[in-house]
Amino acid sequence: MKRITLFLIALFVLVSSASAITQPVKTRGGLLKGVPGQDPKITVFKGIPYAAPPVGNLRWRAPQPPAPWQGVRIADKFSKVCAGQSTAPANPMPEWRKPFTPEFLAQGETSEDCLYLNVWTGAKKAQEKQAVFVYIHGGGFGEGSGSIDVYNGEGLAKKGVVVVTINYRISIFGFFVHPELTKESGNNASGNWGLLDMVAALQWVHDNIAAFGGDPSRVTISGQSAGAMAVNDLAVSPLAKGLVHRGIAQSGSSLGGGRGGSGLADVEKRGLQFQQQKGAKSLAELRAMSVEQLMAPLPQPAGQTAAGGRGGSGISWGVVTDGYVMPAAIDAIVEKRQQNDIQFMTGANSGEGAAPNLTITLEAYRNQVKQRYGDLADRVLALYPATSDNEAIQANKDLAIDNQRVRFYRFAQVRAAAGKSKVYIYWFNHPIPGCCAAQIGAFHTAEVPYTMNSLHMLKDPQFKLTKADYDVADTVSTYWVNFAKTGDPNGKGLPNWPAADAKSTSIMQLGDPSKAIPVAGSPEKLKLLIEFQSRPSPAGAFGGMPGM
Repeated sequence: MKRITLFLIALFVLVSSASAITQPVKTRGGLLKGVPGQDPKITVFKGIPYAAPPVGNLRWRAPQPPAPWQGVRIADKFSKVCAGQSTAPANPMPEWRKPFTPEFLAQGETSEDCLYLNVWTGAKKAQEKQAVFVYIHGGGFGEGSGSIDVYNGEGLAKKGVVVVTINYRISIFGFFVHPELTKESGNNASGNWGLLDMVAALQWVHDNIAAFGGDPSRVTISGQSAGAMAVNDLAVSPLAKGLVHRGIAQSGSSLGGGRGGSGLADVEKRGLQFQQQKGAKSLAELRAMSVEQLMAPLPQPAGQTAAGGRGGSGISWGVVTDGYVMPAAIDAIVEKRQQNDIQFMTGANSGEGAAPNLTITLEAYRNQVKQRYGDLADRVLALYPATSDNEAIQANKDLAIDNQRVRFYRFAQVRAAAGKSKVYIYWFNHPIPGCCAAQIGAFHTAEVPYTMNSLHMLKDPQFKLTKADYDVADTVSTYWVNFAKTGDPNGKGLPNWPAADAKSTSIMQLGDPSKAIPVAGSPEKLKLLIEFQSRPSPAGAFGGMPGM
C-alpha cells in the first residue's frame, strides 16, 4: 500500500508539472504540436508560418496566406532569420558590436522565406483566455529576429500571458519603394512590407491565439528600438485597428521629425535610382536577382567606399508615409485624434541615446550649449552650471538625461491628451553587471532581458548576474505582465507607477530603485527643456534610438 501511495504521489507530481498544452493545437493552417520549454509547464511552438514565403513574384508584395498542411506539424525549430543582414558571429564578438553579445543578436542562416512566428504558453486549455503579448524585434529595420535569445518568452509565459515573437521582412526586402510597386499594389502605395507583415502576424494572432489559451481581445504589442518605432506606427495605422489593444514602446518614441517615414514620392525616386545602379532594366529583373545581388554594395565614385550598415547595399530602407499603412506622419495623425486609442507605455534607458561625453572639457561644454541652445544658452548654463572639467562632465550628463526624459514626457503628454487611454512613462537605470556597466550603465537594449524575464538566457561570462538582477527582472516583468493583462502596470506589492496626465510631472524609475521620480531635476529645468524642445526642429530633436 505504501508503494502504491508513493507511486500515486509521484504520478500526481509528474502530471502537475507536465507541459501546459500537450495535445495538437488546431489552427486555420492545420494541426500544430509544440515542445516543452525549459520549464515543462510551458509549451513552445516554434516556426509557425503566418504568411506565404515572400519569394519570386511575391517579393515586395503584401503578405499572402500560408499554405495549409496535412497531418500534425511539429513546431520544434525556429525558422531561418530574415534576409538582409549578417547574423551574430561566434565569440569573441568584434569590438564594434560590444556590449551586444550573441544573446542580443540574430543567429543562424538567413532566407527570404522567413515569415514565421513563435508562441510560448502556460495555458492548460484553450478556454483560459490569457492576455497576449506580441513582441516585435528591433534592429533598425535592417536586422534582428523573433528567435533572439533575450526575446525568449518563457519567463513572461510563466506569469500568465501567452507570448508571441515574430519575424518580419527587413532592409530592402521589407521596405523597398518603387513606382511600379506602387501601381501594382492596388492601394497606390509601396514599401512598408515589413509593417504589412506585422499586421498579417497580428491577424494570425486574432484568428488563432484562442487555441493556445490566449484572448484575442487583449493583445499587447511590445518592441524595443526599431520594434518600438513599429509599435508607434501600428498604434496609428488603420490596418491595425481592432487587432491591438495596448502598446509598449521601449526606446523608440518621439515627437517631431515627421515620424512615420519619408514621403512616398521622394522614396520612389530612390527606388528608381537603385534599379539603375543595379543595372536592372525593369522591376521584374530586380525581382529575379538573388539576395546576394540585391545586397551587394553599389558602385561608388572613385575614391569613395560604399556606406556600411544594415542597408546591405549602402542604402538604408525604412518606414515610409505611404498613405495606406501610414496615412500620414505620426504627429499629424495624433494631432487629429485619428490614432488607435490604446493604452500605452514608453520610456528609455539611462545609458543610451543621449549618453554624455565622459571626457568633455569645461570650454567644450559651454561652447556646445551655446551652439545648441542659442538664446536659451544662458538659462541652460545657469541651471546646469560648471566651473571645472569634472563639473562640466556631470552637468553635461545631467542635461543629457533630463533632455531625454523630457522628450518621452512630452510624447506621453501629447498622446494622453489626444485620447482617453492612459499612458505610462519609465526610466530604466539598472545596468547588467559586468562588461561595460561602469562606462555606459544601462545600455541600449539592456532592459530587454529584465522586461522579458529572460536573464536565464544570458550565458556570456562577462555578465555577472546576482540576486539583485533577478529581483529587478521580477519587478519589471511583473509591471509588463500587469499592463498586458489590464492596461495598468500597477499591482499588489509593487511601488506605485503614476500615469502621465496633464497634472503629472513624474515618471517611473525602474531598477535602482524602482520608484516615481521627477521628470527633470527641478520644475525650472522641466519648463526650460519643454520650451527648447517645443521649438521647430530643435537641434537636439530625438528621432529614436541607435542600435538594436
